[in-house]
Amino acid sequence: MKKIEAIIKPFKLDEVKDALHELGLQGITVTEAKGFGRQKGHTELYKGAEYVVDFLPKVKVEIVIDDNLVEQAVKAIQLAARTDRIGDGKIFISSIEDAIRIRTGERGKEAI
Repeated sequence: MKKIEAIIKPFKLDEVKDALHELGLQGITVTEAKGFGRQKGHTELYKGAEYVVDFLPKVKVEIVIDDNLVEQAVKAIQLAARTDRIGDGKIFISSIEDAIRIRTGERGKEAI
């Protein structure tokens, strides 16, 4: 099993969710986040004063899936989240040792 974490622009969430749903993936976790990468934020003007906004709003999407679906899921996220502009985000993939469904006690693939 693998965990895919994607940091994306908030307005792309519905497109990413729909793309993952088309693959048959059922469960995702979404967290509102703030951060910055290479774009380092930007400068804004408020009541005549200039200030730096260095943490930009992002959304973190997390899914745990079977190994054989990883490449399809990554491709779906890339295509759905891409705007061709700086700050499109990142995708991280890590191994999951085990998963347990609390209600039934199922483990491994059956739990996800």
